[in-house]
Amino acid sequence: MLSACAQATPQSAPPAFATPEVTYDAQGRCFGRDVTPAVLQTVTVQVPDQPAVTAPDGTVIRPATYRTETRQEITRERQEVLFQTICPPDQTVDFVQSLQRALKTRGYYLGPITGALDPETNAAIRAFQRVSGHDSTLIDIKTARALGLTVLSQEQLDRG
Repeated sequence: MLSACAQATPQSAPPAFATPEVTYDAQGRCFGRDVTPAVLQTVTVQVPDQPAVTAPDGTVIRPATYRTETRQEITRERQEVLFQTICPPDQTVDFVQSLQRALKTRGYYLGPITGALDPETNAAIRAFQRVSGHDSTLIDIKTARALGLTVLSQEQLDRG
């Protein structure tokens, strides 16, 4: 069988919560909108099945019996998170190269400095931000500043 004749395996789309969204406000600032999934925990508990039977003098005739129940509990609800981010037009090759270097210096990015927001760069952004409780591949403006990165307008650059 020739591989060219085989049908391609369809790629499934990522779930909605995995795709961050960028919106603009009236001042032209960008905000990332991300949905964090709920966090579940498996809990195992002993539940009384039958109470103990005791004699009038307090002697246990038949001890209590218990059954084990295991269930899922939500430890953190699904949340929508809104945060200021770097606007896509400002995520230039130079900016992303600086971002990659900053993440590489801190041990989060191990790839080459390409200036591309590739999966390895996104994973490094997410890992770095996760330490501060922000779990997204969109770079939070606070994270960019913590990495020593800021976006300057042409006017700011001209003023030097």
